[in-house]
Amino acid sequence: MNETEDNTTPEISVERAIEQYLDSVEAGNSRKNFQSALVRWRSWLEDEHGVTTLNDLDVLDCRRYARHLKQRARDGELKAGTATTYYAYVRAFLSFCVADEFLDTNPAKAKRATDELPEDLGDADRQFWRENERRAILRFVDDRADRALDGEADVDRERAFRDRAVVYLLGLSGVRGAEVFAAPADDKRTGITWSDVQLDDGAIRVLGKSREYEYAQLPERAATALERYRRLLDPPTDEWPVFPSAHAPSKYRAVREQLAEQDMPDDEVETILDDQEINTVVREYEVVPPALSTNGARNLMKRLCDEADVDVDGEYLKPHGARRGLGHELYANSHAELAQSALRHASIETTHKSYSDIQAAETAQQVDELLED
Repeated sequence: MNETEDNTTPEISVERAIEQYLDSVEAGNSRKNFQSALVRWRSWLEDEHGVTTLNDLDVLDCRRYARHLKQRARDGELKAGTATTYYAYVRAFLSFCVADEFLDTNPAKAKRATDELPEDLGDADRQFWRENERRAILRFVDDRADRALDGEADVDRERAFRDRAVVYLLGLSGVRGAEVFAAPADDKRTGITWSDVQLDDGAIRVLGKSREYEYAQLPERAATALERYRRLLDPPTDEWPVFPSAHAPSKYRAVREQLAEQDMPDDEVETILDDQEINTVVREYEVVPPALSTNGARNLMKRLCDEADVDVDGEYLKPHGARRGLGHELYANSHAELAQSALRHASIETTHKSYSDIQAAETAQQVDELLED
C-alpha cells in the first residue's frame, strides 16, 4: 500500500456511519431523537442530491440542508428552534465521523452552511388564522363546492369537495399538516387513509409530533365535510388516502410501481395507460393513489386564498396557521384546558407558553384596573 493510499479517508456509507454513531449514544431518549432526525436527513441527502457515502458529502450539501430546514420553518412545519436542533444533530454526528476518521473535517460547521439556518425569533413571526379569516375561507369553499355540485364552478365536484374537506379539517381540528398529508422526506408520513377516520366518533388517527399514533378531535362540521366528500369519492377500500393527489405524474408513477409489483410486464402496463384515462386505471386495477403532499397542501391553500381574496397580513393562510389560530381562539376565550386537549399538548404548561402573549395582555389589563385612580 503506497503513502497516498495510507492517507485516504476510508469510504463508508452514510447509513452505516449513522448506525455506528447511534450505537455509541448511551441515553435511550437521545438515541431515539438522533435516529429520527438523522434518518430523515439521510433520506433527504439521497433523494434530493444522490449522496449516499460520507466521501460524497461536502459543505454545499450542508448549506442546502440548512436552507431546506429554513424553508420548512417558514412554511410552519417546524419551529425555528426545532430546525436548528435538527441541524445540530447532524453536526454532532459528523463530528463523531471526524473523530472516527471517516471524515477529515466537519462540513456542517462551515459558516457558509450555518448562515442558512433560520433565525429563532420565538413565536413573533408565526402566522395564525384569525376568526374572520377562518370564516371567510370556509364560506368560500362551501360556496365553491355548492357551485361545483350545480355544474357552475370551474372545478370538478370531486376536487371541490376534497378542497372543502381539507380546509375544514385544517381549520377546525387542530391537526398539523404533516400529520394528515404525505411528507416526501419522511417515509412514515404517507398521508391519512380512510381507515384512520372515525366519522361517528369524531376522531382521526394521526402520527403525532412525538412519532407515536394518537387521536385528534374531529368536530361535527369537519366530519360532515369529510363524510360528504367520501360519498362523492367512493374509495374502493379504506386504505385509500383521504386526500389523493391530483398530480397526474404521481398517479402514473404509482400505477407503474404497483402493477410491476404484481409482475405485470412493462409493455402491458404502458398499453393500459395509453388506452385508458389514468383515474380509470387506478380504480380498475386497485392501485392506491399517492396522497396529497404537504407541499401540495400549501400550494392548494395559496390557490384557494388567491381565488377567495383572503390573506393574513398579505400572506396566504398556511396550514399550520390554522392550528395556531384554533388554539389562540380557544385560549383567548378562557378555555386553556380545551386548547390543550384540541392541540394535544402534553402539558398545560406547553399551552400557556404557546399563548403567553394572551397571558401578558390579560395581566396588563388587570394591572391597569388595579392602578386606576
